[in-house]
Amino acid sequence: MKKQLFILSIILTLAACSSSKNTLKQSFSPQQVNLITAQDSLTPMRIYKITDKTDSLLLRSKSAYITPDPKNTILKTFVNRLYATVRDSMSMGVGIAAPQVGILKNIIWVQRFDKEELPFEVYLNPKITSYSIKKQSVKEGCLSIPDRSDMLNSRSFSIEIEYDTMNAEHKTETITNFTAVIFQHEIDHLSGILYLDHLEKEIQDANKNHQ
Repeated sequence: MKKQLFILSIILTLAACSSSKNTLKQSFSPQQVNLITAQDSLTPMRIYKITDKTDSLLLRSKSAYITPDPKNTILKTFVNRLYATVRDSMSMGVGIAAPQVGILKNIIWVQRFDKEELPFEVYLNPKITSYSIKKQSVKEGCLSIPDRSDMLNSRSFSIEIEYDTMNAEHKTETITNFTAVIFQHEIDHLSGILYLDHLEKEIQDANKNHQ
């Protein structure tokens, strides 16, 4: 009986290890893993830009769900590298989304101007569940659209979001003012949407109103 229990224990342990490895593999494709682990976690990644055809096609692609797992070393490495990129002197911004460095996963970093000390925070699988009717006008730029910024008038003043944390907690939150714009901008990236798309729609709507 003891021998049988010992064998069963070994089988369960191996199964757990196998499951853990499979989870790590399923989180990112082999190509993504190679891109993420090409440098250490403190090294910024290359920003994908619409001025490059191949980059532009990826930026227009939809990102996929990422399993929140604090034990996933690849995920932690990527999150750190994504932060290093948005804080790099060559590409400093107030937010960044995973597709902007070639990884089609639902991960963003946002600077919280609505909190003390203006911290950067990471969000997994963020979704906007509600947009306020009230709008705000803000000048926007994008790390993936070099040497350009434009005034947008269609961003919601307040949004409600839900997201996962790195510790696998699911949360909801209401965001307002400029920070709400950053969230809208970065979450758009996860659906292959750029701020230029909103600008184009604003111009089309304005033209219709003047006809």
